[in-house]
Amino acid sequence: QVQLVESGGGLVQAGGSMRLSCAASGRFTSIDVMAWYRQAPGKQRESVARISSGSTTNYADSVKGRFTISRDSAKNTVFLQMNNLKAEDTAVYYCNAVIRLSHYSTPRNYWGQGTQVTVSS
Repeated sequence: QVQLVESGGGLVQAGGSMRLSCAASGRFTSIDVMAWYRQAPGKQRESVARISSGSTTNYADSVKGRFTISRDSAKNTVFLQMNNLKAEDTAVYYCNAVIRLSHYSTPRNYWGQGTQVTVSS
């Protein structure tokens, strides 16, 4: 059973910083892409940032220059450092990972349970 467990959400003032973590556990062979998504009330879930197994990163335009995604492959963990937070960053943040359960299996998509980030203005 593969699990993604997020931590680090909470309440922060506008202009502040916050760091999210997500650790994958269970039995699997490898993790391909790891990513962060978010969903604000009344809106669709959107991609925030993603990082490949080779550490190539991509960001949504709305967070470029403020958020940094990184990963510790040895610990199967992905991080999201969020700086200069704005009220519009308020959302539930979800960790996502594409994971191979074995060398011959098709990669599967896994999601964390979500962590609330609230930015007060």
